[in-house]
Amino acid sequence: MLGGGPLCTAQSAARSLPVRTLAAVRAVKKDKKGGVEEVKKEKRPIQDKDRHKPFGKTAWAPVDDVFILKHYPRTVYGAAEAIQMLKRFQLLDFTPHNQPVYVDLKLDMKLEKKKKIEPFVSTVHLPHPFKTAVNRVLVFTEDPNQAREAQENGAAAAGGAELIQQVLEDEISADFYLAVPEILPKLLPLKNKLRKKFPKSKRGTVSTNIPKTLELFKTGHEYLVEGDCYIRTQIATLNMTTEQISANLQTVLMDVCSHRAPSAGMCTHTQGHAR
Repeated sequence: MLGGGPLCTAQSAARSLPVRTLAAVRAVKKDKKGGVEEVKKEKRPIQDKDRHKPFGKTAWAPVDDVFILKHYPRTVYGAAEAIQMLKRFQLLDFTPHNQPVYVDLKLDMKLEKKKKIEPFVSTVHLPHPFKTAVNRVLVFTEDPNQAREAQENGAAAAGGAELIQQVLEDEISADFYLAVPEILPKLLPLKNKLRKKFPKSKRGTVSTNIPKTLELFKTGHEYLVEGDCYIRTQIATLNMTTEQISANLQTVLMDVCSHRAPSAGMCTHTQGHAR
């Protein structure tokens, strides 16, 4: 500006300089067809074990009895310690001594190439059963000898197609429905009635070995995967010993691991908690 006004050309020019941002170039590699494939940088988990405090937290542990939870890492307890805490809380809260103990599991169901393990249902023999009543089991077979064998081994009812109408009209009901493979086509009218209880090979309720299958389902404990990756099932009652509850928990965890894909290797980590 000419005259007596201030000279501000240099300062204005400095302010109006363009701001340049530099981005890191991602590594690329060529595939067999000559195309360019982007290589994603592997994310490295933050290791907190050698830090004086956890990443993003105030400290490893609070020094007072009253504190804000989000400022400290979540405390993780072992199974035996968690069970002992539940027993102490039961005395303080005056809750029933035989209240149920549940385990909540979140499973990693992912496989290679965007595939995943389908939700499953399983039945296991717990080393320390918490139920006093025996499960009612109905067996479908048109072989008189198999029907007699089923009843001798504790089946609530056994028979062929004549039982279908009785089940539809709620004259007969059971906790589990077993069937031999030959009679399955005749049981299709029961699909909508029984829904998840309809005999299926995947659930182990279709078999030719009736005594062995009956033994499992009369006293077995059933659990299933819900919501694609969650298992919530009772494993004991709180008046059982810590060793008994731990043994039941271990049995369920081992059975869950048996459903892993062979390519996934051994089961080394399962995220869950008892309550």
